[in-house]
Amino acid sequence: MTTARMAPLYEGAEWDFATLQRIHDACADIAVSELGLDLYPNQIEVITAEQMLDAYSSTGMPLFYKHWSFGKHFTQHEAVYRRGLQGLAYEIVINSSPCISFLMEENTATMQALVIAHACMGHNHFFKNNYLFRQWTNAEGILDYLSFARNYVARCEERYGQARVERTLDAAHALMGQGVHRYPGKKKPDLRDEERRERERRAYDEQNFNDLWRTVPGSDASPAPSGISAERKRALLGLPQENILYFLEKSAPRLEPWQREILRMVRQIAQYFYPQRQTKVMNEGTATYVHYRIMNILHERGGISDGNFMEFLQSHTNVIFQPAYDDPRFSGFNPYALGFAMMRDIERIVTAPEEEDRQWFPEIAGTGDAMAVLRDIWANYRDESFIGQFLSPHLMRQMRMFQIHDDPGVSEGIRIDAIQNERGYRRIRRALARSHDVGWIDPNIEVADVDLTGDRRLILHHHVVNGILLTEADARRVLQHLANLWSYDVILREIDSDGTVLKEKSCSPA
Repeated sequence: MTTARMAPLYEGAEWDFATLQRIHDACADIAVSELGLDLYPNQIEVITAEQMLDAYSSTGMPLFYKHWSFGKHFTQHEAVYRRGLQGLAYEIVINSSPCISFLMEENTATMQALVIAHACMGHNHFFKNNYLFRQWTNAEGILDYLSFARNYVARCEERYGQARVERTLDAAHALMGQGVHRYPGKKKPDLRDEERRERERRAYDEQNFNDLWRTVPGSDASPAPSGISAERKRALLGLPQENILYFLEKSAPRLEPWQREILRMVRQIAQYFYPQRQTKVMNEGTATYVHYRIMNILHERGGISDGNFMEFLQSHTNVIFQPAYDDPRFSGFNPYALGFAMMRDIERIVTAPEEEDRQWFPEIAGTGDAMAVLRDIWANYRDESFIGQFLSPHLMRQMRMFQIHDDPGVSEGIRIDAIQNERGYRRIRRALARSHDVGWIDPNIEVADVDLTGDRRLILHHHVVNGILLTEADARRVLQHLANLWSYDVILREIDSDGTVLKEKSCSPA
């Protein structure tokens, strides 16, 4: 690595757009030539505090459609911010091509350098190269799709009324967590083609009639063809189906074409965010590690003064602060702290391993090229597998990890399940990895059946894990939204691993 000196990128706290350009170019040169990062083109937008609050309210996405819940979130965030009870993020970054990073205009020059290194280099590389984002997102098409969605919702409000559109969006948002495909399909959706597909869909819906719905007693249509078994009917409906929004979009008997399109838009956006939910620790750990490396190199070469570097270190330390388990501020592991600590620990294992590291990580210990190992990890893992394979005993001791078991049904109450020994390390690592597995922490709910020959009841199954049932009030509210979309009764059965029905809830459309 060269240590050639460079001219200072800026002086003091003030900056202008020429300064941002110099900072970006210097960071990009280090990121590409020395860290080996592979980046989308960058687009940097400078926004005010109020615009940052507005971005918060709409899940950080530009060009989003309008909905009352976004205004509610804006009011909440603004009230807390104005009272000084909450700060604002230094940046928001969008997984798109070009990769769009929003910088706060109130940031100092040093903070802008940190944000550019963090978002424009670290997050950018992770978005482009991690396998989950490559499978599930179309970075080139997402902005076009968001523009289409915003314009489509606006047209629907003009044609069908704001109240009807909001009711549909309310129901779709309530089911958003159950509106994703968890396994990749054969074909990646082309989001650039949505407007043409929507026109074709409308024409198809005007001509098509689903023969399955002719089985309802009292229907004016002729009887359904005989000989279709119940299993065949379920297969035609794609049951069982874990993506509830997809099932409603395709099969709800009374939805209008524009409502089906809105359900499709919401589930496409839910699918876009699906990889981010599975890579919070890795994504933030990658970006924090990258900004730490870049800012240190810039300081070593004279691009950042000692005083400005101290400002960076203070902000960096705040970002990776991890309260101890007995600290009143403790609320779990800070993903920035855990992710950054694991990246630094992997660097140590690769470049200066101990005998313990060679036993636990024989494939990477002592190989010497830390960036090559890290780039491979960033591309091929998600939080659960990353923690499950690369959390070391050294780091568990350093972060003072242990495992407790708190079961109100057990007489002894809280007990220590794992301490820092050979067996304990593996149990701690397995438990922490599982806590980041969406397949473990998200409720497993699927559409199991539809009563085609009777009253069209929709039957859902919740496969209960560890005896944890759905929260009663929340479940009933979401069921009401589901019944309103389905237009007939809905039944939800919570089923234990042995097939026992633990609880049953039902709801009728309002």
